[in-house]
Amino acid sequence: MKRKLLAGVLTLTAAATGLSPAAAAAGGDALETVNTFIGTQDEGNTFPGASAPFGMTQVSPITSHYAGYRYTDTAIRGFGHFFLSGAGCWEQGGLVSTLPTTGEVGPGKAFDTTRPATFDQKQYAAPFTHDGEVGKPGYYKVHLTGYGGVDVETTAATRAGVERYTFAKSGDANVFVNVGQANDKEPVTGSSIRVVDDRTVEGTVQAQAFCGGKAYTTYFTTKFDKPFKTFGTWSPEGGTPGSRSSSGGAGLRGAWLTFGGGQVTATTAISQVDAAGARVNLASERIRSFDAAKAGVQRTWRRELSSVDIKGGTPDDRTVFYTSLYHALLQPLTANDADGRYYGFDKKIHRAVGWTYYDFFSLWDTYRTQNQLLALLRPDRARDIAKSVLAIHDQGGWLPRWAYASQETNTMTGDPVTSFLVDLWRFGALSGEEARAYQALLQNSREIPPAASPFQGRSGNASYQRDGFVQYDPDFPKKGQDTDPNHGASATLEYALGDCSLSLMAGALGKKADAAALAAKGRTYRTLWDATQADRGFTGFFRPKVLGGAWFSPADKPYSPQSQDGFHEGTAWQYQWLVQQDVPGLVQRMGGPAATGKRLDDFFAYDELVKDPATAVRENWVVGPYDYYDQFRYNPNNEPDLHSPWMYALTGQPSKTSTVVRAAHTLFTDAPNGVTGNDDLGTMSAWYVFSALGLYPAVPGTGNFVLNAPRFAKSVLHLENGRDITIRAPGASGAQLQYISALEVGSKPSDRVYVNVDQLERGTTLDFTLTGDATAKWGTSPVSAPVSPCAE
Repeated sequence: MKRKLLAGVLTLTAAATGLSPAAAAAGGDALETVNTFIGTQDEGNTFPGASAPFGMTQVSPITSHYAGYRYTDTAIRGFGHFFLSGAGCWEQGGLVSTLPTTGEVGPGKAFDTTRPATFDQKQYAAPFTHDGEVGKPGYYKVHLTGYGGVDVETTAATRAGVERYTFAKSGDANVFVNVGQANDKEPVTGSSIRVVDDRTVEGTVQAQAFCGGKAYTTYFTTKFDKPFKTFGTWSPEGGTPGSRSSSGGAGLRGAWLTFGGGQVTATTAISQVDAAGARVNLASERIRSFDAAKAGVQRTWRRELSSVDIKGGTPDDRTVFYTSLYHALLQPLTANDADGRYYGFDKKIHRAVGWTYYDFFSLWDTYRTQNQLLALLRPDRARDIAKSVLAIHDQGGWLPRWAYASQETNTMTGDPVTSFLVDLWRFGALSGEEARAYQALLQNSREIPPAASPFQGRSGNASYQRDGFVQYDPDFPKKGQDTDPNHGASATLEYALGDCSLSLMAGALGKKADAAALAAKGRTYRTLWDATQADRGFTGFFRPKVLGGAWFSPADKPYSPQSQDGFHEGTAWQYQWLVQQDVPGLVQRMGGPAATGKRLDDFFAYDELVKDPATAVRENWVVGPYDYYDQFRYNPNNEPDLHSPWMYALTGQPSKTSTVVRAAHTLFTDAPNGVTGNDDLGTMSAWYVFSALGLYPAVPGTGNFVLNAPRFAKSVLHLENGRDITIRAPGASGAQLQYISALEVGSKPSDRVYVNVDQLERGTTLDFTLTGDATAKWGTSPVSAPVSPCAE
């Protein structure tokens, strides 16, 4: 999800950055191929610092960017202990910012306690160099060139982060612990810090939740490996040597701790429950030393990354693939403390016993790719994710859309939670919870949360249930960042897609009447098809309707399918393909297969792609990270049309799917700007992982993966059940356009353009034969494509 327009977006090339992991040789250590700087420029919004898989605590540098770190920045303000990977709103953490410094602290000293601005992290930030900077899973290192030179290393466990500071300058050295500031554009509305003993500080940070959400409190405890000699705290009035505490509302606040220099290690744990939770988390990690913590988290990362083995491709191909897999395995975040306690959506303390409670769900994004990747590779974790979403419903009364720090931010529109949970059901992650989940989903599909509820749910349900569409009303009241009628046309399409997926679950549970009704709702997109609208030589587009059923028309000009009116982060051009649940119905409305094919060709600038893929995508597609509107071409940076390359395969032209996917891969590079737009909590990265493997979950609820030419000669997915999915494609090369000429599934020839999750979970082998001939006939027969689940 990409929310706020930014100007002056910079563009870097791989040549300009000079970044390439040293150990990226084919067949090498997967962990060493990862480059955590990918996505740290041009609004990819990833962070380069240390985290455990799905960790509660992350330790990463803060520069001047709202997501934490921007590769082209030149000074580090501190090392924060909470970050999201790839999100798009401004309020993104960076809480409990620590920075090593040198120089005396006191009245009239280098850090003048009589001047409050002395303790502004923008003022005391340290310049740094990229020379020797390291970004690997579970480990980050950087050299600060200020303060006489300081090497900073960070690592992490699930619930704690560790920093090691090595000072080049002899004599006393300080560590500043800043609780009153965080990432740029992250409001801190209250904070506290207390010096507990000569090795420990504790405190709180009250910060605003993502996308304009409400304030929430994070508790922390930080313990050092050696005693500090002196200390003091600061507040908005300045610094006080010897003071043990500082607390209050917004404003500068923190503590300085002075050591004898040399090397200092700090370990920080956080909790959203209480101070005791932070202490429990710190103790539970049993961190003996920095090196032991680093070795432990990197063992964990090697285990996670080894769930997929790839052979073939260039070193850069391997780096991009394993970095994408790494980014997809960072979230959702562990949210219960080591004792099982977590802060629920009812503002009460609950306990997860025998399972992990997760929070921070960017569902509008992750339901399309990352959800299915986790469900396939990590089904045990997927079960806990499903259980967490149902716990949110039990505590808050409704299912979430964008859950953040035990609150619903009501960010984005449509109905992502339905497709998200139905896919988890389809992959087996709701075993034993089917009836409970179904009732929650049915409530969400048909009803609207009451006005007193903080959840907004399907706020457009009144008109959708009555008239078959969500009315377009830019002034419709909202409880948070977004509401569905503000983007009524795209909300209608998202509702229909979700209802269709739910119809599959209803049918499997024996709810025949519900299944039929929901399948019919899956075709409500048809109410917004305006057969008279024409653009670029094509006739028929989705168009918003206002309450009462009239077509929306701007006051000062004719309606255009390239306008943003009624569509969220996109236009009718992008959203016209969000009907994968009823491909025959869409094709009919577009004038038949040939006309649909021509429209797809125009949408992707297909003829240009074939000539020069890398140049064509940059000259024809939508490649600005926030450039959503007034567009008629494919937007690989954003979610609404991520599945659209596979619409070729679903309409009888699978070779063209392979062309588009290979072209899109040129946007993923081993460079700081090597992610297309915001990574959105692993969504874009999971898109790359699936498409590089040669299979994509294009139709929610079906469990079907639509195929394309794999990028690697061999890939093996090691499933938790002990079985393997082996994908072989001899001669695969990402440097050229390739197409599927034949396929064997489990040693049997197959002309189907898809495989099902049931086949994959049993373990199987997919043997692709690739060709450079775009006229290959594989997968083009009328029965090659899967049946659309909600076609009539």
